Amino acid sequence: MGRVYNISVALFCAIGSFLFGYDSGIISSVITFSEFKNFVNNPGNYDSLSGAVVSTFTGGCFFGAAGAGWVNDRFGRRLTVQLGALIALWGCAMQTGANNFACMLIGRIIAGFAIGILSMTVPLYNTEIAPPKHRGFVVGLTQQMIGIGFIVANWVGYGCQYLHGDKQWRLPLGLQLAPAFLLLVGAQFMPRSPRWLLERGRDDEAHAVVRKLHGCRTPEQEKEADAEFVEMQETIKAERRVRSRSLRDLWATRGMLRRTLVAVGVQVFGQFSGINVINYFGPSMYRALGLSPGQSLLVQGIYGAVGPITNFFFITLILDTVGRKKPLMFGAGSFVVTYSVLTAIVACFPPEQSTNLAAQRAGIAMIFMTSIFFSVSFGPVSWVLASEVFPTRTRSIGTSVATCANWAFNVLFSQVSNLAINNISWRYYLVFICLNAIDFVIIALFFPETKGKTLEQMAEVFGDEVDVHAVSDVDDAGHAEKMEHHQLDVAKA
Repeated sequence: MGRVYNISVALFCAIGSFLFGYDSGIISSVITFSEFKNFVNNPGNYDSLSGAVVSTFTGGCFFGAAGAGWVNDRFGRRLTVQLGALIALWGCAMQTGANNFACMLIGRIIAGFAIGILSMTVPLYNTEIAPPKHRGFVVGLTQQMIGIGFIVANWVGYGCQYLHGDKQWRLPLGLQLAPAFLLLVGAQFMPRSPRWLLERGRDDEAHAVVRKLHGCRTPEQEKEADAEFVEMQETIKAERRVRSRSLRDLWATRGMLRRTLVAVGVQVFGQFSGINVINYFGPSMYRALGLSPGQSLLVQGIYGAVGPITNFFFITLILDTVGRKKPLMFGAGSFVVTYSVLTAIVACFPPEQSTNLAAQRAGIAMIFMTSIFFSVSFGPVSWVLASEVFPTRTRSIGTSVATCANWAFNVLFSQVSNLAINNISWRYYLVFICLNAIDFVIIALFFPETKGKTLEQMAEVFGDEVDVHAVSDVDDAGHAEKMEHHQLDVAKA
């Protein structure tokens, strides 16, 4: 029962990730709609303006993720999720009702700010409620729901292309309001993170949450839950004595610097996979391979279903068995191969000059394979690893910094990709071949394996273990000394 409750809570929280996927994915369809182009009403600069529609969203995400670390520490994970949902309602409403392009951009920035909050808080919360043996699956639900959001967005976009008037683009943007409202209301019934409660000195509440997450019905289950709680309590107590809550803590020691580089690295390398270039500008890429606009949206809709299906089997059957490092190495190596083949196809059979259907299909197949390889590597693992490597007192700010790095490179690629695809074609894919070759080497040499470890045991993995028992002994000795002085004072009186 405990596992079912645990997964149900994590799945509901991941509605925030669904919003992330839908809001990111729907724009790839919207910017191809003729009615949206009429709304923008600037055909000469449409490529750069459509890039701005995407990059303002990702820019908002960067600042949302940056501020979410402090909000999570101050107000808790649950309230931060609700704040993200509330701001998402505001941003989506502005996009849906925009009466000019400036209003649209402001709505994209606000919605991006909300998604930035949710993109770092959802995996953070799910990490802190997940049992160690199944943390890969529970946190991997983040990527699963992002993928489902993309599926829904792609098919909504495909259907809405047949509408006429402004509703062709207003309807798909407005549908985001429903999941945002559901998350805002439903998050009130999620339990608070037990580790955040311990940070705030609310030990009894934290103990009750841990028992609830374990579904304690037998003495054995209670014993297991109590043991996990004691480990959390002792470690967080020790961390509180030796660490502040400063940004400088992320590089204060060799072990913390390594944690930070791993978390930031895995998020940035996920962007180097080029997956968001495909997600945002897939229809443009398919047209570059010779497909019509309608065919491009249809293929993008089919493409959107491939990743989540693959991701589900990976997080369910493989991730908590093979660990984190091997899938990342496999993904980076696979991207080198798929982008190499895609580059060769587009270079040898230019769509504007060649009608080779076999080459066209092979190019589409490489894009699909990239999605599959991403879903068994960086897709789920980047969220799991970035949120599990930090100690409790720096987990919010560390996850925030790692997610900000993700969004910073997302902004870069979203701004330049459409222009690059249209202007330099296949040469743009050479960038991803080189980047992923470098990723493979770095991951092989410097990334640790973290599967099966509790969050409190990560200190051992990174070589900066806090001696909980030593701190406890010092604390007990100090307490005993204070009691002795107190007794002497009483005797003198």
